[in-house]
Amino acid sequence: MHIHHLLDENSVANTFISELRDVDIQKDQMRFRRNIERLGEILGYELSKKLSYQPQTMTTPLGESTHEMIQNELVVCSILRAGLPLHQGLLNYFDKAENSFISAYRHHPNPYNDAEFEIKVEYLASPSLEGKTLILADPMLATGRSFVNVYKALENMGKPQAIHLVAVIGAEEGIELLKKEFPENTHLWIATIDSSLNDRGYIVPGLGDAGDLCYGSKMQH
Repeated sequence: MHIHHLLDENSVANTFISELRDVDIQKDQMRFRRNIERLGEILGYELSKKLSYQPQTMTTPLGESTHEMIQNELVVCSILRAGLPLHQGLLNYFDKAENSFISAYRHHPNPYNDAEFEIKVEYLASPSLEGKTLILADPMLATGRSFVNVYKALENMGKPQAIHLVAVIGAEEGIELLKKEFPENTHLWIATIDSSLNDRGYIVPGLGDAGDLCYGSKMQH
């Protein structure tokens, strides 16, 4: 797996990530969503450097101009619900991409034990992925099981020609799982990487539950 870590270099992304983590700034849901969207735009821009290009000539008011244009057939797939702002950030830059949406959530069989959970996938709306470039987006890469289960659920949609995973914050443990479960030539685009998970499978220091911070708290399944 090819890992592209945004914070290997300092940039304005540092500001957006720090605001996502800040417990005081998190109280503003609109700002939280917008910062995830901004990071989606930045990660999408970086991702675009690895796509395929061909020259295309267009007519200007005064002549002709030739530019290298993206040739990949892109499908942006986000994991509901926390993935929606990240999806929008990617779509802001890849506005001709097709769209796919899938649900994945933590199901706790034992309501008295938060440490035990399984990832359930219940909803999928997707075009064919056959021969296309799949961009799979989820802001939080904790255990990695959501990405893996969603990838398996998408197998019936066809085999993509290339796979790009996009996340805002990830844990090293989850990244190790992705290395084992995804094809070797998969690209992971991630803003920042934290060292560990707690006993409930949440990233530390992380930022909390991205879905709740985007859209409000929910009842547990």
